[in-house]
Amino acid sequence: MALIGTKAEAGPDSQARAEAYETLLDQLRERLAWARAGGGEKMTARHRERDKIPVRERIDLLIDPGTGFLELTPLAGWGLHEGRLASAGIVTGIGTVRGTTCMIIANDATVKGGSFYRETVKKHIRAQDIAAQNRLPCLYLVDCGGANLNQMEEVFYDETHFGGTFHRQCRMSAEGIPQLAAVFGECTAGGAYIPALCDEFVMVEGQASIHLGGPHIVKAAISEVVDRHELGGAALHSRRSGVSDHIAPDEHAALGRLREMVASLAYHQPLAPGRAAPRPPRHDAAEIPGIVGTDLSRPFDQREILARIVDDSDFHEFKPEWGETILCGTARIEGFAAGIIANNGVLFSEACLKAAHFIELCDQRGIPILFLQNTTGFMVGREAELGGIAKHSAKLVYAMSNTRVPRITLVTGSSYGAGNYGMSGRGFRPHFMFMWPNARLGGMNPDVGSSVLMELRRASISQGEASEAELAEQEAKLRQMFEEKSDPYFCTARLFDDGIIDPRDSRRVLGLCLAVVNLRPEIRDPRPVYRM
Repeated sequence: MALIGTKAEAGPDSQARAEAYETLLDQLRERLAWARAGGGEKMTARHRERDKIPVRERIDLLIDPGTGFLELTPLAGWGLHEGRLASAGIVTGIGTVRGTTCMIIANDATVKGGSFYRETVKKHIRAQDIAAQNRLPCLYLVDCGGANLNQMEEVFYDETHFGGTFHRQCRMSAEGIPQLAAVFGECTAGGAYIPALCDEFVMVEGQASIHLGGPHIVKAAISEVVDRHELGGAALHSRRSGVSDHIAPDEHAALGRLREMVASLAYHQPLAPGRAAPRPPRHDAAEIPGIVGTDLSRPFDQREILARIVDDSDFHEFKPEWGETILCGTARIEGFAAGIIANNGVLFSEACLKAAHFIELCDQRGIPILFLQNTTGFMVGREAELGGIAKHSAKLVYAMSNTRVPRITLVTGSSYGAGNYGMSGRGFRPHFMFMWPNARLGGMNPDVGSSVLMELRRASISQGEASEAELAEQEAKLRQMFEEKSDPYFCTARLFDDGIIDPRDSRRVLGLCLAVVNLRPEIRDPRPVYRM
């Protein structure tokens, strides 16, 4: 046993850091309330008047009683589209239905009628990609007005647009990953293909309809006047056309039928055979805000974070005396084995080689890897270049990119430049990626970035062309731009992560993620470990 962590200091500095962090958590709670309000009180009331259940209540009724739901990117769309695209108009996440872990993708018709905006499509695709990676059945709760026609160039043409969702649906079904749906409202144009491409689905009588062209399109195209239920209602598609497989009298019955469909799959999801009985950490997660604080220039030891996340605060550290700016080792979280790579500063060549070696060990042993990001990046300067930082950092990127085990990323502080890449940033497709509300993510630290651009600016202008006051104003604007674009809410609104989480919830969230990635088939062809 290798216990880590110390009793958190209780002095005024720790208290001040905890209080400052509480301000960030208040902001997070306030913004999550915006997301959960959907289209607002008026639209929700109208929804209920039509005997329709709000989207998150549908999910609560669908999943097994007493089980959790890991919602993904609830703040997608924050600050965009005049603040009217709560959760990007779609709720996605992982839940248990009749004992089977599933990906749930549910339209929120109170937000723009469930239409697909750029962020909606991106969120839908991200959920499908997680499902495909981990072989999770997809359950679609469809209440969708199709693509937003005012955003055609953002949602229609490309492989990452609306058609990409259908491509993924077809591919997953062909690979034996079940695709099931319940239809609660109007599904027109592209929206019609979500249920139509499913293996099996149910429609709600008197509420649901499916048609490639709605009544307005039909009238314009062939001068036929017909309402949406005559055109493609649940009764027509369940009893005459055969498009639908089941019909339900109301939403509760439809959700019950969807649960029956999942039960009938007999879908095999083997849990990791090496899972141990979970043991709580020896240190309290409530102490994390006081350890971390809000000042990113103040370092903290990731061991203290791990001591409040991993089982029994037990951590077997790899190469503890070498490459000290990166922490590598194995532990368990909620009983699941995990290799952990955590930044304790800038990445030197030794740190890169140490992490690359450790990644190969995890790959050989079939252990998922958790990356805790808090770094300004790889070391720069003549000495670093002379020591081969370019080739050694490339080894880390190569090892991380080609490991066959699942990767989970948590940004606990700074994540800048190529350091983000080497530590399994979003561009390298980690299975999950979350951020804390104090975290920052960007191409460059605001101080460094604004200085670099101002140096270029000064070099490009003639003497006397701009006063020092004007240059200082430009530098301040550049710094503000870097600050805004590295803000966690800027990132999560655009789906650069899978959500911002309270640090005190990290163990629970990471445990759920490890449970999901352990549903994947085991690697049975170990590769040799090349010592770096």
